[in-house]
Amino acid sequence: MVKYNNGIKINQEKQTIKCMIILYCRRQHHTKDSLCERCSELYQYAISRLTFCRFGEDKPTCENCHKHCYRRDYQQQIRKIMRYAGPRMIIYHPIMAIRHLLKNRQSKRTNQ
Repeated sequence: MVKYNNGIKINQEKQTIKCMIILYCRRQHHTKDSLCERCSELYQYAISRLTFCRFGEDKPTCENCHKHCYRRDYQQQIRKIMRYAGPRMIIYHPIMAIRHLLKNRQSKRTNQ
């Protein structure tokens, strides 16, 4: 049976990744109202990976996860986006950025 993850933490992760991809696409691909085709495809893939994540609400941040579930090409794309958008999130979405930083820090402690 397939388990869908739509809890509060997973939905927060989905919002965070959405904001990061939008920020990246607007700045790097110069889009205005919608994502470019490549970023839209990556966004849909990321949402599906979060929805069906085996860890559910106990999911660590992707950086600290011991089981990387993204395909290699998408993994490279998402890393590039996170490197770009991560530091800028504190300006555009400060609460979301702080929440993500705290979760990342907590994930590091539990994985050590």
